[in-house]
Amino acid sequence: MSSTPDQEFIHDFAIMSTFGATDGGGVDRQAATAPDGAQRAWLADWLTTRGFRIEFDSVGNQFGLYEFIPGAPYVLTGSHMDSQPLGGRYDGAYGVLASAHAAARVVEGLHRSATVPKFNIGVVNWFNEEGSRFKPSMMGSSVFTGKLPAAAALATPDARGVTVREALETIGTIGSYPGPQPAAYAEIHIEQGRTLENEGITIGLVESTWAAEKFEFIVHGDQSHTGSTIMADRKDALLGAALLTVFARELSERFSSRYPSAPLHTSVSEMTIEPNSPVVVAREVRLHLDMRSPDQSVAIAASDELLAQIPLFEKRANVAIKQVAAHSWGNKDYQRQGVKLAMEACEELGLTHREVMTVAGHDSVNMKDIVPTVMLFVPSVEGISHNEREFTRDEDACAGVDLLARVITKLSLGDL
Repeated sequence: MSSTPDQEFIHDFAIMSTFGATDGGGVDRQAATAPDGAQRAWLADWLTTRGFRIEFDSVGNQFGLYEFIPGAPYVLTGSHMDSQPLGGRYDGAYGVLASAHAAARVVEGLHRSATVPKFNIGVVNWFNEEGSRFKPSMMGSSVFTGKLPAAAALATPDARGVTVREALETIGTIGSYPGPQPAAYAEIHIEQGRTLENEGITIGLVESTWAAEKFEFIVHGDQSHTGSTIMADRKDALLGAALLTVFARELSERFSSRYPSAPLHTSVSEMTIEPNSPVVVAREVRLHLDMRSPDQSVAIAASDELLAQIPLFEKRANVAIKQVAAHSWGNKDYQRQGVKLAMEACEELGLTHREVMTVAGHDSVNMKDIVPTVMLFVPSVEGISHNEREFTRDEDACAGVDLLARVITKLSLGDL
């Protein structure tokens, strides 16, 4: 007995989840690691057997291309398959596999009905969306959309000094393809929040982004003995980092109380301490700090307050604090016609839906700046994400694939 499309998707998702599988039920396949290379090879084989041509561009973006009309632009659909350390199975990877299945269904349906679309169809697996091994996040789509020079991306090192170019060459997924000309872009993703689950809704129609202000700081102190160095002589880099960390949390509480309709989320999410010895006062701390809000003015005001406090933190901890990088984006709208198209597709399929904002960054945040873009969410159980317990129910995941196929069909026919 033949399997249904939903069963085939669930089967393939289980296979995909074996690459970099962790004991806690998640995955660890950071960008351009061996598990990432293995899953890319698996995806290439999956697409090739269904008639798609595989190409890699200079920064490792992976494209599966199906050409109906030579020279015509492409409706691209995809997400990313790299993960956070000990991350979940669904973040990004669900969107790539959903795109592959949806695109294959659309191609088959167009051939079956003898319909020639206006645009070709392509599946994309963006490189290094997560930004856990290489910074910044959304690297591959940033290069594709012209926001980041390819040379700068390729020269970026990880914590061990391995560059993006070296890592991509190691797994054999660096190419010379210039990339397809996009006509439109569609992406589906788990929500990574609780809104859809709490309200019993199957589909989120993303209408805009939260704003984000991200910083990388280096706190410079002086290495000394934790016991014998008198307190007045200490230049404790970790104390300086702690002051930044606590103040960021206090900003969140203060601003969220001041602007209840535009809460502020703040985090210090990465910290590297040198020399990281139990009997040595830290000489240097590198840390990553980010702030997000549905109101860009709130995020900017909070970052201004943070930066204004740095001289006080330097004096209190007797250290120097240097900002070495910054990365930000505003809360820009997705194209209204894309939201409307996706809404019509939901109604045609009988799927409950509502408009939402995206708190997290996605490759669609870059793509919407160059082509009409549709961004869709499916529910996340308990809103858990970047965690091995991340989970989306099969019925919601499959409904998302059905919807994405309907959206791609409409986009390929030029309905947007």
